[in-house]
Amino acid sequence: MDFLVNPWEWWVEPFLTNPFMRRALASALLAVLSTSIIGTWVVLRGLSFLGDALAHGVLPGIAIALVLGGNVPLGAFVAALSMVGGINLLRRHSPLPEDTAIGLLFVGMLALAVVIMSSQSGTYVGDLTGVLFGSIAGVTESDLYRQLITTAIPLGGALLFHRAFLVLTFDEMQARMLGMRPRLAHFVLLALIAVAIVSSFEVVGSLLVFALLIGPPATAAILVRRVPVLMALATVIGAITTTVGILVSYHHDTATGGTMALSTVALFMIVLTIRTLTQKVRTRLHRLGHGTSGTVRATPAG
Repeated sequence: MDFLVNPWEWWVEPFLTNPFMRRALASALLAVLSTSIIGTWVVLRGLSFLGDALAHGVLPGIAIALVLGGNVPLGAFVAALSMVGGINLLRRHSPLPEDTAIGLLFVGMLALAVVIMSSQSGTYVGDLTGVLFGSIAGVTESDLYRQLITTAIPLGGALLFHRAFLVLTFDEMQARMLGMRPRLAHFVLLALIAVAIVSSFEVVGSLLVFALLIGPPATAAILVRRVPVLMALATVIGAITTTVGILVSYHHDTATGGTMALSTVALFMIVLTIRTLTQKVRTRLHRLGHGTSGTVRATPAG
């Protein structure tokens, strides 16, 4: 209970005395900013499986970059764009449902990454562990500058295509009638999801970045309905959960990426439970009030 007994030492001092904690917090907040904004559209459009597939679809590019000694984020970005192109191609030409095509590409990309890494020696095991589960404690100043640039891309894209995404989310036919080219808008959204994932996977790892993409927007969607408010609230929720995750990891020596991901899921479950109980109480009170007001008291005649 040190976070209550000694709030300054628990909440503030780790960031004041440790430069790596400040860099970790800055990196986490940048990741939250990009994933919360783009994740809002993922949640509203029901593209969670697609987001999960893209989060794992970066692995072959990462594996190739590690083996060849290339740039890992660049390899991840190329792999993500390849998967976006594959999904868009199958969506247009395959008679199968979209989730089937996504599932096939998901398994294929993941299997390719396993094959590439298994054909090498154990030299890359440490690097691969960091890629899969994050290495936020090792974030450098140059990493932050690169992440700042990659964060600006999904934010700018979300702002530029906001109206198209909004109409496409709620009425694809209307988007087509308004000349918004829904296929292009869908492809752009996939590309922005890929960029948001690539810009954030170093924070929580490629296996857990999905938690940042879905968790905060899903929690916000329980509480509000207007899209701009949902985005803002998702960003605040993400900032809170990642900060708590970093601090819990610091004080209890747990995996930072996993702790942050767990914090986002835990908060979602708490908010959902409170909302469900509140609705039940309101429904119960409403029924009691309706029953009372509907009771007619008999009076003696004359």
